[in-house]
Amino acid sequence: MDLLKEIKLARRELFGVVKPTPLIENLNLSRQFGATILLKREDQQVVHSFKIRGVYNKINSLTTAEKEVGIVCASDGNHAQAVAYCCELLKIKGKIYMPKNTPKQKLEQVQQLGKNYIRVINAGNSFEEANAIAVGDASIHRKSFIHPFDDLKIIAGQGTVGLEVLEECTKNIDYVFVPLEGGGLAAGLSIIFKHLSPNTKIIGVTTQDNPSLEILNESANTCNNVDSVVHNGAIKKVSNLNSEICQKNLNAVVKIQEGKVCSTMLQLFTSEDINIEPAGVLSIAALDYYADEIKDKNVVCIISGGLKNIEKEAEIRERSLLFEGLVHYLIIEFPQRTGVLKVFINEVLGPDDEVTYFQYLKNNNSIIESVLVRLELKNRNNILAIKANMLRKKIEYQNLDDSNDLFRSNISLINNAFAKELV
Repeated sequence: MDLLKEIKLARRELFGVVKPTPLIENLNLSRQFGATILLKREDQQVVHSFKIRGVYNKINSLTTAEKEVGIVCASDGNHAQAVAYCCELLKIKGKIYMPKNTPKQKLEQVQQLGKNYIRVINAGNSFEEANAIAVGDASIHRKSFIHPFDDLKIIAGQGTVGLEVLEECTKNIDYVFVPLEGGGLAAGLSIIFKHLSPNTKIIGVTTQDNPSLEILNESANTCNNVDSVVHNGAIKKVSNLNSEICQKNLNAVVKIQEGKVCSTMLQLFTSEDINIEPAGVLSIAALDYYADEIKDKNVVCIISGGLKNIEKEAEIRERSLLFEGLVHYLIIEFPQRTGVLKVFINEVLGPDDEVTYFQYLKNNNSIIESVLVRLELKNRNNILAIKANMLRKKIEYQNLDDSNDLFRSNISLINNAFAKELV
């Protein structure tokens, strides 16, 4: 299939249905990086995501008979919203399978978009399980399965983002930063740029624990669930089709720490009043890693996604503080004697440092007590003095800042059950 031709056809199919989104220079980012930073605002789509492009292109391509039978999909987020919206728009019946742990807020948003044309079904403990059930349903009832990314029609629809960018920008584009998950957007967009703007460097952006690293041949086809505020551990297997296209067309893939993504999201909201989910700001988070390369260049960042999880907001703030070095979690070995905490506060911590959480852990040692503490600092460099003071006083400790265990319980304060689990 000629994907460039398919993308151009998709553009015509989407006309009047999917609105072109603005490409706007962000003056704060431009000043910060000494470059022209343009944001492609896919968060302004009716479902706040580019997903509607591929979904509408796919569903609208079905035959009349296929549309009458109805469609099935599995998703825990933006794909579900896009399918629901398109079902209502095209008056097609649809079943949307969402994992059992999907927040109520997301379920309600999807149902509101699809109205009486969709049925939301909670099934499976992960996207992978929900997806398997949905595929089985589609097969048994001979319904069309709408995949979130592993489909040529989906890729073609997402690729229309690239066409719009080139039409809207009057300057030569030096860099495009595009988020990766399943790779549908990156695959479609990269095809456009390789044909129509071959000198543009295309940088895929992902988090360190996302299986889209398979695009770099750095991981196997599957990965274990990782508790993530960016990807929610949803996609366990990356499309071979998209991987092949991206390996050929992307100039590089940059891996971002989740804490950095959370900080970028909060900064964007504070400084620009742009309120989108963590995965939507991946492209902007990557700019720091390319600060030298993009100086004096024209740069496009694709931003997308408005399906935020309110239940994760405390965790997002905490991940950001950890990344910025303003919060630290330590397990400290204290001798069992009176006044040990007072000594720690007065002689180890500085005047601007605070212990905001203190929890004794289960310990069979009658001489040493293990204590979980949360330290909050006003300056990230304060931790150096704290560690030096603990070394001087021969206080042993374990740093938990990089432990995924911290976020297995949606913590903003760690509860007793979590504390006991660590030892």
